[in-house]
Amino acid sequence: MNHSAPGNADKHGESLATRFAEAPHIAASAIDERRFESWLAELEPAQSARLEALLIHPCVREILAGIAEFSPYLFELVRADASRLARLLECDPDRHLTALIAEAREAVLAATDEAEVMRLLRRMKAETALLTALCDIGGVWPVMRVTAALTDVAVSSVQAALQYQLRQEAARGKILPPNPEAPEEGCGLIVLAMGKMGAGELNYSSDIDLIVFFDPDATTLAPDIEPQPFFVRVTQGLARVLQQRTYDGYVFRVDLRLRPDPSSTQVAISRDAALNYYEREGRTWERAAMIKARACAGDAKAGEALLAEIAPFVWRKHLDFAALADVHDMKRQMQTYRGQSEIAVEGHNVKVGRGGIREIEFFAQTQQLIAGGRNPELRVRPTLAALDILASSNWITSAARDELTTAYEFLRRVEHRLQMIADEQTHALPEDKEAVERFAWFFGYDSRETFARDLLRQLEIVQGHYEKLFEGDDPTGTASLPAIDYRAGPDDPRLLQHLTTLGFKKPAAVAQTVRDWLTGDYRVFRNEQTRNAFVEFVPALIDGLARAEEPDRAVVAFDQFLGALQRGGRLITLLGQNRDLVALVALVLGAAPRLGEMLARQPQLMDGLIDPRFFGAMPDRQELSARLAVTVQDAGSYEEFLDRLRLFGQESLFLIGTRILSGTVSAQQASTAFADVAEGIVHTVHGLVADRFVAQHGRIKDQETAIIAMGRLGSREMTASSDLDLILLYDFDGDNPDSDGQKSLQGAHYFARFTQRLISAFTTRTNYGVLYEIDMRLRPSGRAGPVASSLVSFADYQAVEAWTWEHMALTRARVVSASPEFAARIQRVIREVLTRRRDTAIIANDVADMRRAIAQEKGETDYWDLKYASGGMVDIDFIAQYLQLVHAHDKPEILDVSTVQVLENAARLGVLPPSQAEILRAAARLYHDLTQILRLCVSERFKPETAGTDLQRVMARAGDAPDFSSLEARVKETQAEVRRVFQGIVAGSIS
Repeated sequence: MNHSAPGNADKHGESLATRFAEAPHIAASAIDERRFESWLAELEPAQSARLEALLIHPCVREILAGIAEFSPYLFELVRADASRLARLLECDPDRHLTALIAEAREAVLAATDEAEVMRLLRRMKAETALLTALCDIGGVWPVMRVTAALTDVAVSSVQAALQYQLRQEAARGKILPPNPEAPEEGCGLIVLAMGKMGAGELNYSSDIDLIVFFDPDATTLAPDIEPQPFFVRVTQGLARVLQQRTYDGYVFRVDLRLRPDPSSTQVAISRDAALNYYEREGRTWERAAMIKARACAGDAKAGEALLAEIAPFVWRKHLDFAALADVHDMKRQMQTYRGQSEIAVEGHNVKVGRGGIREIEFFAQTQQLIAGGRNPELRVRPTLAALDILASSNWITSAARDELTTAYEFLRRVEHRLQMIADEQTHALPEDKEAVERFAWFFGYDSRETFARDLLRQLEIVQGHYEKLFEGDDPTGTASLPAIDYRAGPDDPRLLQHLTTLGFKKPAAVAQTVRDWLTGDYRVFRNEQTRNAFVEFVPALIDGLARAEEPDRAVVAFDQFLGALQRGGRLITLLGQNRDLVALVALVLGAAPRLGEMLARQPQLMDGLIDPRFFGAMPDRQELSARLAVTVQDAGSYEEFLDRLRLFGQESLFLIGTRILSGTVSAQQASTAFADVAEGIVHTVHGLVADRFVAQHGRIKDQETAIIAMGRLGSREMTASSDLDLILLYDFDGDNPDSDGQKSLQGAHYFARFTQRLISAFTTRTNYGVLYEIDMRLRPSGRAGPVASSLVSFADYQAVEAWTWEHMALTRARVVSASPEFAARIQRVIREVLTRRRDTAIIANDVADMRRAIAQEKGETDYWDLKYASGGMVDIDFIAQYLQLVHAHDKPEILDVSTVQVLENAARLGVLPPSQAEILRAAARLYHDLTQILRLCVSERFKPETAGTDLQRVMARAGDAPDFSSLEARVKETQAEVRRVFQGIVAGSIS
């Protein structure tokens, strides 16, 4: 197949069905064909015959069968309206798209209420979504024609929705438009399309990024109307019409967070306030964002005038050191630490991952920022147009342009195909090879291997050009400056100039700190050999710290680290030999003091960072178990065994935590890795304690013990600071309750003592601290019950006495250490409890009561308390648990320990509307991403006003936000959406 996808766009006039050039690969199982054929057989004869006549053309049947197999979202669009499908296959796609947009605009103009406007726009969006998908999958349109079509739909939708809002305001007498048919003319409201919408490059399931401004001195407002409240209300109405979920779905998700300081400003901002902000506080990423800004709706003349006024902020006339430092900052903020290993396929993010779409965009935008002030022809919005002009202006070679263009088009097609699966704004490939293989088939490849080969080649090409972006810039300064005397301190102008060239903004303070390192009395340097090694390392260290996101803060953090370091000769040597790690260590020290303290106490943790496996795929449970076995196998005593377990746990926490900070693992991967480490340790401790206990007290006939993981370990959603919620269950021959050891114990007493011994192994503080805090309050009867329960009493308790909240907790129960036979018996008991028939209203009332009780105890007003806040993670967990308890009797397939998987199951089984499932899944991912960071970096409650810039930046990146203020706004909006869903599902079920 041809993945450069030139398309068949030149065959105007021919029907879509005759123009398909490629199709998904149909697997040998042909399940997909059966699914499509079954639907076809259910149609009315006339509809079926109409479609059958179209299926004779090449690729049509394969495309529709592939959609049935690989894309639930598109197949739902197909099944919803067979006549629409036939209409699309019979149409000329370019003419049909133009007609669809025009008809929707005319219909909206005639609509009498907002509900009708919303219905019209959503139906237009659904038809254009299916049309563009067919043109993309079938190779009819090249990918940039697809993005242009998606953008045309978005621009028209925004214009129509805004025009409706303004017509309603005119009818109320709030505005007095000179032309009632076009109330946007002269209204003073400006809607800027940003990002891919501004550049005409929208992806398949894209949000639309808008900024709304208004000019209070040039409006058509009635005399008594205040501008800001009015335009804020209109903007909110615009967003509601486009993104509110209805029976017909939504038009576009609207993101208004690219406006200045979104966490503290209204959704519509005055022109003067905006210009003042950009002049005084505008940042590099906002300059880059404004490259693509386009006035797309509202007062067109005012929009163009505003963009002209903002232009001096974006396009600077002279390239001075400050501008160059900004460019370096952008590059640092883009940097992720992937080591020297090959770029991964599974789980790779084709947008922000190494070699991805963002690097191509950055490659173009950076050079536009540098040269666009003096070369107006570079001020173009589309990425490929920018590459073209950069090549024609000799900023880049023609070969670089051609390679990056091919890579960009390929990666955009991958991105589209990913998003077509479930209409989600995802950019990451699946995590496992089998799922990637299915994706490759959807993309038209016959195997994962052939797809991976092409993907890796394009990613590596992009990475190569991106890394050369500053080639010749000599950021270390060593090519043009003589040897630097770092002992000279802030009085040496050559040293200050060198530090400024590297990108330090406070060179005098840095020079003083470095002189203190070389001449001061740091405990770690009392060893002469270590001091000498460090002196040789200083130039490389300064270069590495200069590559950190905030070089000046990195120096301060490294200074604090050196002050805490007791023995560091080997660490200094390792850093000197692995200079790429210096910036990574600086990130750890600046953003996560907790990890820095661990490294200062135990420098040997650095060994894991230089292991070639560090930046590869995360080790699975089997590999972790093997490493753990090697770690403890020759321990000379029980105490040494406990120490080695703790060291293994801490090293694992440090390594996983570092990868979270560096952006090289997703929150889900980290959650699973933390759980795998904990599970391996639990299983190992269980075995060792059992052996030691049996040696002392013997065994009881037919005895069995099992450890049940609850909470975050049970759901495999752990963080760096998670406790272990455990239950210990046992069984034995009741007719022979005495153990056969020298110190014989009987029945329940035997297992209570054993459990206490087990807890002690985890919680005893040794030279390496505590292994895990253990919480066993989820056992039957909680603190009032015995520490260990027999399986029979556990089953009886769950069947007769347990409260609803205990059954909610049981949805996460998972056996993590037991014999296979005993584990199977326990799982059967748990499943029987969860699949009981329950009264929906009673469960809903219990869940609502429990949520209120938690709010009273923990509070729910702090939106940075991502777990307990109104609309936080507890709301999502409770929804998932509620759905399982009320539906598992009839639909046991809903059951899963993972909250996100339960939501997916619920949507697939029809008990959770897809629109609500998407809100909850996206929110859960956001909360998990941020929670992983916060648990690593903050030991108390998170307070933004005291959080360091490093931490705020890492959080913004984790939340896929351009800055912390935008992240703050996203968190608030997400929590409001989740709370609405919670109230609709739970409160709506209370009779």
